Amino acid sequence: MKNLRDLRVQGKRVLVRVDFNVPMDDKGEVTDDLRIRMVLPTLEYLISQGAKIILCTHMGRPKGQRVEKYSLAPIAAYLAKMLNKPVPLAPDCIGPEAEKMAKAVQDGELLMLENLRFHPEEEKNDAEFSKQLAALAEVYVNDAFAVSHRAHASVVGVTAHVADKAPGFLLQKEIDYFHRAFDEPQRPLVALVGGAKVSGKLEALENMLDKVDRLILGGAMANTFLKSQGYDVGVSKVEDELLDTARELLLKAKEKKVKVYLPVDVIAADSFAPDAISKAVTIQDIPAGWMALDIGPASVLCFKEVLAEAKTIVWNGPMGAFEMDAFARGTMAMAHEVAAAHALSVTGGGDSNAAIEQSGEANNISYMSTGGGAFLMLMEGKELPGIKALQ
Repeated sequence: MKNLRDLRVQGKRVLVRVDFNVPMDDKGEVTDDLRIRMVLPTLEYLISQGAKIILCTHMGRPKGQRVEKYSLAPIAAYLAKMLNKPVPLAPDCIGPEAEKMAKAVQDGELLMLENLRFHPEEEKNDAEFSKQLAALAEVYVNDAFAVSHRAHASVVGVTAHVADKAPGFLLQKEIDYFHRAFDEPQRPLVALVGGAKVSGKLEALENMLDKVDRLILGGAMANTFLKSQGYDVGVSKVEDELLDTARELLLKAKEKKVKVYLPVDVIAADSFAPDAISKAVTIQDIPAGWMALDIGPASVLCFKEVLAEAKTIVWNGPMGAFEMDAFARGTMAMAHEVAAAHALSVTGGGDSNAAIEQSGEANNISYMSTGGGAFLMLMEGKELPGIKALQ
């Protein structure tokens, strides 16, 4: 892959694929601008080099139709404030008007194309749509790690029609940090994996057994592993069809000498609600009809000891229903411990990053990945289509 600094961009139209699909409130105000902030170094570099910048992104799920609430007008206005420069919005991402506006962009100036997903061809990686997008520019830069696991027109198809292409600084950083954490880690390498489902992370867990020294499992997915070991987890969320798979995974870990840590106690509740009656119990004593909604204090102590010895930590998925205060303590404790560890710490996934932000530890994590699905795909040991297309 070429590096962005290797490309000659002065006076050239540069199509930059970003992921500005950011959370917004009912008034159309951006509520979390992390994904926008992370791309600023790439945009500022291109501006300083006198490139003509044409931005493209998607927003929401308009399902291939023009839906006004998914217009990028508020995003263009927000970015203009951040850069202190005008960011006009084209009425579409392809077509005569978009072409005319793209040709009119001056050196060091920007244009934002309207939502890519207003066209069904974007998600279908349609050849003609890709060609029309590519025709707007002479250079292509992908700085959208969070969608690089998707073979869409603006991520993959467009690269066939542009000779000069490279990752932006954010995408490069994502690749570099993942490489440092998984391919050349300082050991011990500890993976902390939580979240709701085993099924969504099965391939990642299996791949990790060849990479990590220790594996900590929490969140609702830990219930499936606990039940597979004969524990009665009450009415906790469990994927019963994966009990055999969970058992096999624990046996494989043993064969590969990977130590797996499961919760020894939980915060159990009589219902899934913020005002539920809850208490800390050992995994042997979950009351009938109750559910595990967080790791308990003994598990926190156990997991802390493991993390304190780590030299590299990869975290994906919370330890409990941290959105509710009564079940947030386990996840918050892990966030503080990962931040305090003398280790390279890399986190990925919306929930993990939201938990870290909530804990106030964001500045103490080595790297917070902007991608959920893309991060998971890398954890599965797969190549991302968006990265392959740049090679």
